[in-house]
Amino acid sequence: MSAAKYVIAHCQIRKHTIMSSATDMDIISTALSSKAWPFQEAEKLVKRLKQSKNDKGYVLFETGYGPSGLPHIGTFGEVARTTMVRQAFELISDHPTKLIAFSDDMDGFRKVPLNLPQQEMLSQHLGKPLTSVPDPFGTHESFAHHNNARLCRFLDQFGFDYEFKSATTCYKNGDFDETLRAMLANFDKIMGVILPTLGEERRKTYSPFLPVCPRTGVVLQVPVVERDVEAGTIVYKDEETGQLVEVPVTGGHCKMQWKADWAMRWVALGVDYEMAGKDLDESVRLSSAISRIMGNRPPENYIYELFLDENAEKISKSKGNGLSIEEWLQYGPQESLSLYMFQAPRKAKRLYFDVIPKAVDEYIQHLNAYPDQDGKKSFANPVWHIHNGEPPAENVPVSFALLLNLVSASHCEDKETLWGYISQYAEGATPENNPFLDHLAGYALEYYENFVRPHKKYRVPTEAEQAALRDLSDALKSTDEGATAEELQTLVFSTGKAHHYENLREWFKALYEILLGQAQGPRMGSFIALYGRQATIDLIDKVLAGDVLS
Repeated sequence: MSAAKYVIAHCQIRKHTIMSSATDMDIISTALSSKAWPFQEAEKLVKRLKQSKNDKGYVLFETGYGPSGLPHIGTFGEVARTTMVRQAFELISDHPTKLIAFSDDMDGFRKVPLNLPQQEMLSQHLGKPLTSVPDPFGTHESFAHHNNARLCRFLDQFGFDYEFKSATTCYKNGDFDETLRAMLANFDKIMGVILPTLGEERRKTYSPFLPVCPRTGVVLQVPVVERDVEAGTIVYKDEETGQLVEVPVTGGHCKMQWKADWAMRWVALGVDYEMAGKDLDESVRLSSAISRIMGNRPPENYIYELFLDENAEKISKSKGNGLSIEEWLQYGPQESLSLYMFQAPRKAKRLYFDVIPKAVDEYIQHLNAYPDQDGKKSFANPVWHIHNGEPPAENVPVSFALLLNLVSASHCEDKETLWGYISQYAEGATPENNPFLDHLAGYALEYYENFVRPHKKYRVPTEAEQAALRDLSDALKSTDEGATAEELQTLVFSTGKAHHYENLREWFKALYEILLGQAQGPRMGSFIALYGRQATIDLIDKVLAGDVLS
């Protein structure tokens, strides 16, 4: 199985035997002591099971998806994080688990996302359930079916173990009928929860039940004028015809208003755990209250912060700002995206192209550290959660930042040329022995071409900098060919110090700007070791000869 896959199968086998010995109990204790947030969340579920019975035979995790816009990276983040909690739970408990990816595809189509084709056609279907809106791409029977398929393809690509559920299917098949009737019986109590949160005008029209108009197919937001609990029906007034219309609340003839819908789903499916973004904090609170009215304990919740775009604005599916799933994977490996989702979920973070190199290198650092860790340190290491306790054994000897700078200095245009440098730097490293590093080389070429090269700006050294560069070149010429990265770093450091740089950061900044055409750069010792001592000498001598680098 690929290193990028979540090893669910292994966990499914292990979860039934994990409690069988004292050693396993020690493992559980050590995992909980790691304080990694997935284990803290998993512990909440263990306590939940002790406090209330679970007659489903499994613990149900849910992630929700609104297919009103194209799937974006936040959708993946929620499934990835939920999976991490699920895996942690399976280590410390012998209860079977299930994950549902639920699409709210019966929701009314409220506005046309700006990043979609056929804007005029789509605008003619506003208000209809998303599964009744034609697919603007022409590939599926509806807009929702198109987006649901894209979601599933992506989740499958990452190897997530989940069951997809469609709201439209659940409503029309009668899966929610029993709970919908119970909610009709509790109509007044539900209204008592929601109405205080609404403005005066909205209160006049609010109903937790949204009838699907038999005449237009539109999901209506109209007040209920009558209701018959025994018959399971509601009556509303058709604003266009003036007629009273009676419809069942079951069988897909009505859809629940959002907060009531979420609670209804929790009750009907028996959801035990669900995450939500900070913007849904109030919805979680109100849906939980409705769930309790229904005599049901709401699921354990985890509220995470929202991602921001390059301008520190909230990422929106309708705006299409921020990074798409495909864009991240064009410039960085899957593991780096998973790491970004693992780190500090309750902290708002920018999600733009410039975060990718840092995420890649942090993943490499965690992966390289894992073999020497044991106990709670290994359980706290993000790669345990990314790979469900089985990180790949490959050591990655070169950072992504170094690869980017190597491409910059060498003007490489293909992986084969890059590997010529890498194989000299890391003895025994080959594309076959180091497949992850081979992928990184490809990502580095792609990222450099689109995000580094367009912004490179070399400058001519001052007289003082020329003198320092000349001494650095001479020092490198006098250095053994086999000098280590640390020895080369000391040499660069000593040269800057000898030329009276009070702040050595200014010396390194000068090297970056003059030799690499950028304000920031790598650890110079590591760069010289990778690029090559003689190649670095030639680069410096070219500058000293008055050639303009490009």
